[in-house]
Amino acid sequence: MPPPPKGIRRLLVILGDQLDPNQPSLRQLHPDHDALWMAEVVAESRHVPSHAARTTAFLSAMRHFARDRHNAGLSVHYRRLGEHSEETLGAALRKDLPRLQPQQVQVLQPGEHRIQRELDQACNASSVPFEILDDPHFLVTLEAFSTWARGRKQLRMEYFYREQRARLGILMNDDEPAGGQWNFDADNRGHFGRDGPGLLPAPLGFLPDALTQECLRDVAQHLPELPGETGHFEWPVTAEQAQQVLDDFITHRLPHFGTYQDAMWTDQPWLYHARLSAALNLHLIHPRTVIDAAEQAWRNGHAPLAAAEGFIRQILGWREYVRGLYFHFGEAWHDWNALEADEPLPALYWDADTSMQCLHQAVGQTLQYGYAHHIQRLMVTGLFAQLLGVRPEAIHAWYLGIYVDAVEWVELPNVIGMSQYADGGRMASKPYVASGRYIQRMSNYCRHCPFDPAEALGESACPFTTLYWDFLARHQDRFARHPRTALQWKHLEKMDPDRLRAIRERAGTIRDILKRGDRI
Repeated sequence: MPPPPKGIRRLLVILGDQLDPNQPSLRQLHPDHDALWMAEVVAESRHVPSHAARTTAFLSAMRHFARDRHNAGLSVHYRRLGEHSEETLGAALRKDLPRLQPQQVQVLQPGEHRIQRELDQACNASSVPFEILDDPHFLVTLEAFSTWARGRKQLRMEYFYREQRARLGILMNDDEPAGGQWNFDADNRGHFGRDGPGLLPAPLGFLPDALTQECLRDVAQHLPELPGETGHFEWPVTAEQAQQVLDDFITHRLPHFGTYQDAMWTDQPWLYHARLSAALNLHLIHPRTVIDAAEQAWRNGHAPLAAAEGFIRQILGWREYVRGLYFHFGEAWHDWNALEADEPLPALYWDADTSMQCLHQAVGQTLQYGYAHHIQRLMVTGLFAQLLGVRPEAIHAWYLGIYVDAVEWVELPNVIGMSQYADGGRMASKPYVASGRYIQRMSNYCRHCPFDPAEALGESACPFTTLYWDFLARHQDRFARHPRTALQWKHLEKMDPDRLRAIRERAGTIRDILKRGDRI
């Protein structure tokens, strides 16, 4: 660790998900008077069990960033895993502040309330002024989102998305949306059919360089208990690599992304997806760069409008919207449990040991790569947890730790809100629930499964389908008259009461089996 420069004016804390080399706060630093501070601490991999590949991605991106900033002439105070005993970020900063003696500590807006508290408390303990800066990596400031949300009876992403499109001039022809409509979601629900996706272009990956190999060894040595594998690690860990991943996606997969963005297929983890979420959430690439590339591909005739719009909506729509929601509602997200779910998270989420092929595939590839695309998360792992009635905080902790791209500001609203409906409808107007028939329609998983998605009773009954009808029965009073869910509950009302009673008994048996840790 280098000796502190005399009279540090500003100590800029760089968090592991704030690694944009072009951020204005870096350009404002003077190499003779200011310094960067970064730390690797075990608590960030243990407060929820972090996938070993997730921790490796954070550490490798941080070390590359620190090395490049040092080579550019900035003073960088960097704590590596295993070089100090402090377990938390706040404890590490508290240990260094008396030695560094900065006049001020600054940090970009942290993406997790817990981290902000730790840094604030560390600075208060040393009586050092602490300033939180706006994060320029996002297209909508927290203040602007708060202004947009103020006074609205309901917050809905679609309205937010349209306003941002118009404000930023994205996919617009003068004052009108390109193609005459704002949303092409109806065109983006294709499945592959019986023949499957065919020969897919392999996504660009990167063999671990020397710094990444060091990180892999350090994670294995200092955090050997972490779940997941690292033998397939090839994630981008620098801004240059992130740009290459974007270019590769635009060239080879964006044209078909829209049609097949919701499709799933056995032993095909990537399909037409971009694999850019981790780079975006580490701030290795700016969202406007990604959006502009997708829009240009459409304007050049390389990709259809439905593909470009569907991809852009995930970034300008959901990504910006969920960040606004995270800060708008604050830490209340952790306490919400509108459906009073209290089941434990099944062991299969940690070992993929199940006969249910869809869960075996989605969880298995998650443990292998730290990745699953949005439909595998929402309509396989998330759907099963919701139908089963898993405690929201338990499934949230799993998602936050197990995916390489997970940061709390984006993960928590998506899981508690969209996936589990634990927020009571603040994020999504209805619960995303379906039987095994949905998975059958959007994948080939059911072909390789002993369970029949059409059956809710009997030895071959699909647990998803059994639990689906049980979910409808458990929450009939809440949703039977909901304008967007009434049809599902009308089907329930037509069911023979004895059959429904038997289905609910079978659902209870499934819960008992999973609570015992037995295989299903």
